[in-house]
Amino acid sequence: MKMIKRALLFLGVLFTFGILVNATQNKPEKPLAQKTLETKLINDYNVYAIAMPDNLNFSGELVPIENPDIRERMDRELLVNTYWQSNGLLLFKRANKYFPIIEPILKEEGVPDDFKYLAVIESSLTQAVSPARATGFWQILKGTAKEFGLEVNQNVDERYHIEKSTRVACKYLKKAKNKFGSWTLAAAAYNAGRAGIIRRLDKQHVTTYYDLLLGEETGRYVFRIVAVKEILSNPKRYGFNFSNEDLYNHIPTFNVLVDEPITDFTAFAKQYDINYKILKLHNPWLREAHLNNTAGKEYLIKIPREGYYKTTMGQ
Repeated sequence: MKMIKRALLFLGVLFTFGILVNATQNKPEKPLAQKTLETKLINDYNVYAIAMPDNLNFSGELVPIENPDIRERMDRELLVNTYWQSNGLLLFKRANKYFPIIEPILKEEGVPDDFKYLAVIESSLTQAVSPARATGFWQILKGTAKEFGLEVNQNVDERYHIEKSTRVACKYLKKAKNKFGSWTLAAAAYNAGRAGIIRRLDKQHVTTYYDLLLGEETGRYVFRIVAVKEILSNPKRYGFNFSNEDLYNHIPTFNVLVDEPITDFTAFAKQYDINYKILKLHNPWLREAHLNNTAGKEYLIKIPREGYYKTTMGQ
């Protein structure tokens, strides 16, 4: 009986093997063009180690990459941000649109230009909202916004106002710089809070960001800023290829002064030959479909200049 079972099992294996061999032999040959493309993709796609750039700095303050710990941490952020290609390309595209708004404000406020990259790592230049409810390009908390004079309520939230929130970020950073004497520590304080950085400096008896033992997020924070600065400043070096036509562009606008309530933003938008969606795209700080403004406060509402949008208004 055992001999019969073994024989049947052996025949089953041979039968299965025969089917597989036959299927392989009868499998249609890939077209030459497809095989050539697959070979080209395999040969063209490679992952390379990244040479550490010389003289990496944040706001003129050198990153001490001669320290092996610092070098490894910097290398990590360069690798992560280089090989996250889709996100990297989006950052190049958005930077072309939004840096021209942010850069002159940083200059006017006396804050180094490198801080525009802080906004990049905070929000990827989007109107993001964090789990802690930090909001906008600069990820400002409600309490901080009110401390520095922004209006935040259900009807109006100026953390979504790029220009106003940039000025608040500048005020916070300058205050931190005055406290610590270092733009690098000011950047770290933007993430961990001034009190948190003071406490850690005092407890660990050190004076610089690079000597501090910090939690994961703050410990990576400045390295991420420097990595994004390096990559966005040198796209070809890091394998990013695009033309100016691929980038997003700033849409020119003009301001309309409003000092009274607006009951219907759809009707308001129509007066300027745009729709409600386009009005909100340029004024995300307007949080509802109307403006309360019972106090008669003056607001500047941005209206895109003619010719940049095609709508179906009136059709």
